[in-house]
Amino acid sequence: MKNKITFADPVKVINFASFLWIGYLVLLTIISQSFGDPRRSGGEIVYYALLGSVALICVGLSMWTWIQNRLGRAFLPLMITIITVLPILTAWLTMHLPSIGPMLDSESLILRILPFLLVGFLLIAWQYRWWYMLLIVLAIAAMNAGIIWAFPPPNASAGSPFFRGALVIPLIQSVVFLAVGFTISYLMSRLRRQQESLESANVRLTHYSSTLEELATTRERSRLARELHDTLAHTLSGLAVQLETVKAYWEIDREAARSSLESSIDTAHSGLEETRRALKALRATPLDDLGLSGAVKAVALSLSRGILQLDTFAPAEIPALSPDVEQAVFRIAQEAITNSVNHAAAHRLIVRLDVIDGKLHLLIKDDGNGFDIENVHKSSQFGLTGMNERAQLIGGKLDIKSDLGKGTAVELIV
Repeated sequence: MKNKITFADPVKVINFASFLWIGYLVLLTIISQSFGDPRRSGGEIVYYALLGSVALICVGLSMWTWIQNRLGRAFLPLMITIITVLPILTAWLTMHLPSIGPMLDSESLILRILPFLLVGFLLIAWQYRWWYMLLIVLAIAAMNAGIIWAFPPPNASAGSPFFRGALVIPLIQSVVFLAVGFTISYLMSRLRRQQESLESANVRLTHYSSTLEELATTRERSRLARELHDTLAHTLSGLAVQLETVKAYWEIDREAARSSLESSIDTAHSGLEETRRALKALRATPLDDLGLSGAVKAVALSLSRGILQLDTFAPAEIPALSPDVEQAVFRIAQEAITNSVNHAAAHRLIVRLDVIDGKLHLLIKDDGNGFDIENVHKSSQFGLTGMNERAQLIGGKLDIKSDLGKGTAVELIV
């Protein structure tokens, strides 16, 4: 059996269908008593009672978890056998009761057990391959024919209308069930393939998401390494040189040594501030404290450190954004401002955050050296790649324009 659906699902279908069968039989009994011949309705009542017993058996078995666990995979074939075989036996054996009414001819008998058979074939088409269904349909047709020939009504000859009608109707019934069954089987096979495709796509998406997360972590580590190299490493190197000078001049020229020592202290304080700034940049805490507008302004002021002429604009309130969008916008702004301050040799920096036509616009523009985007050095490309990936993850559009000697403009639209 090729099944992607849990075993409990067909059991619930059987349980629900059984209650529908009981209501269906009660309705048929009421119609029979209201419009039939009361003198010849005893057989009909017996017929409906027997079919009701089949429905009650299905209800009991579908609610009996012990027998389901005991039989395991054999439980469903047993239920399908009960649903398809017992109604047929009941229908044809009831024909020989002495008090059969005119409403129970051969055609009506087959029509009245169709709800039972339909559920059985639906379960077969749902849970099994198509050739299982073909075998069941052929077996039911053979059983119908065998019962007809083994238990004909009195005074029925081989060429009578009874035999002709009773054999044609099961044939039509088999053709209809095969058509419906093949359709359901085809649809279920398509559904299973789509489910497998979705599961495979979900695995790939999970792997892709994990890869992006690892890439983002690696990119942040690389950025931190560059920050520490550009600030702390240079500061410590200069401090080491100055302290070596202090050591060399300590016994020779105390004034020169004292001056170098004071310079070393200033360098140490500057390095401490740079280290604190680099560590603080690892966390997007300004978003929690100031919101996106305030955080972008704060990071621009912090990174520029009075070196650049800063022009900032951001509205006091912007439409509510999801945390991942705010985080991505803040990180892109932080990366773009860092590049302008540390690498562009710019004199003026424009940082603007605004909402235009319901979309968030972020602009980071400087008048620095600029660069050739196509031939940018590989070590500097990590920041650009990271900004593009962040923009794609939040469904934004990132446009980076730069020319040598004409500055750089980074624009994000979300």
